[in-house]
Amino acid sequence: MTHAEYVHRVVNLLAPDGDTLLNMDHAEAVRRVAAGDPALIDQIDGHFAILAQSGRMVHMARSIGRPMRYFLAKRAEGPCLVVAERIDELRDWLSAEGLGDQFHPSYTRMVPAHHLVRLELIGCPDPNPRYDRYFAPTRNSQPTDLDRIGEAYIGRLAEECSRWLDRIGPREPIGVMFSGGIDSGAVLIVLNHLLLQRGEAPTRLKAFTLRVDGESADADQAAKFLRQVGLEMLWEVLDCESPQLDWREAVRVIEDYKPLDVQAATMMLAACRVIRERYPDWKCLVDGDGGDENLKDYPIEDNPELTIRSVLNNLMLYQEGWGVHAIKHSLVHSGGQSRGQVRSFAPAKLLGFHGFSPFTLPRVIEIAEGIPFVELTDWDHQKLYSLKGEIVSRGVRHVTGVEMPVFEKRRFQRGAIAKDRFTRLFPKQEQAYRDAYTQVWA
Repeated sequence: MTHAEYVHRVVNLLAPDGDTLLNMDHAEAVRRVAAGDPALIDQIDGHFAILAQSGRMVHMARSIGRPMRYFLAKRAEGPCLVVAERIDELRDWLSAEGLGDQFHPSYTRMVPAHHLVRLELIGCPDPNPRYDRYFAPTRNSQPTDLDRIGEAYIGRLAEECSRWLDRIGPREPIGVMFSGGIDSGAVLIVLNHLLLQRGEAPTRLKAFTLRVDGESADADQAAKFLRQVGLEMLWEVLDCESPQLDWREAVRVIEDYKPLDVQAATMMLAACRVIRERYPDWKCLVDGDGGDENLKDYPIEDNPELTIRSVLNNLMLYQEGWGVHAIKHSLVHSGGQSRGQVRSFAPAKLLGFHGFSPFTLPRVIEIAEGIPFVELTDWDHQKLYSLKGEIVSRGVRHVTGVEMPVFEKRRFQRGAIAKDRFTRLFPKQEQAYRDAYTQVWA
């Protein structure tokens, strides 16, 4: 048999309404992916995961905000490509088709964010996919003036949030996952400002803060933040008990084992469950995910693989990891926030919410990547860590007129629960999370 006789099949399990497109309809976005021109795909604004097929050639592209996985199965009549958001969706479809014996999670692939993946279905053996970057922001394009950087950065955030508001109902309740930190604080203030500009009721907006066992540093911080900006009326505390937190369940939900992502997902699951119990019909949740990655605000000292030079010299290192051609890039999970965004996406999706992470949008990231970090920090760690608060607070002031308080960085999973309870709840070693992940597929 020649490969010309193979009959290929493509099964797309992605629902079009899972995309959040801000500047075009779904048909136009699919047309751009089908054309195979990275420059056309780069013009798609929003969160998306899109497949387009032309004969044996399949094109796939996604942004950070929506996962996209695929599996290539063998049939006697030819190859079958299955595409979905989740690994277990791929497994379940294969099992229903009598192809379950081919499945293993390590055979699945994640489409890396910001890349066009070209895959040709020609039978056996199948060629490797080709990766073409479609989003390549220009580095060091911003001035060194922090006021102007903040104006551009938060100004772009406000534009994207305004486009999103145009696409949801004018009375649709909006929940912000709120810690009182820099990113969630900026998102809340900007959304409140936009609603007032539109003449819409800001009371449709809520700032949700998780508090475990009645004690939460984030809750204390959120109260101070909202009091200082005069938005206490938007606040709602989400109380839960630590026995309700199950990190093993979080491993199943996000289909990953990275400790920080599992820990964050555990808290996100708890928060979403409380919201769902109180508000059965609530849909929209907004978060500040991506803000740390954009402004490179992670403690470099905590990761032995990183130096400040690697962080500042590599394009979108925190968003994409080491890159699709690097030896440490995970084909199964992708890298950086392209991988880690599932910590927010999957829990929200499981509980019936439609999430929106404006800091992860390409048009916002391109402003951040244009910041001349080296010139502003001169390779100094502490200058880098303080830069985010300066830029965001100045931008919020320019866009909204609000003086935003800036508190010390704290991870979501750490701020929602007392330190001693966190230590008892979560394993210290990554191997425990890996073992739990293996058990998911046993």
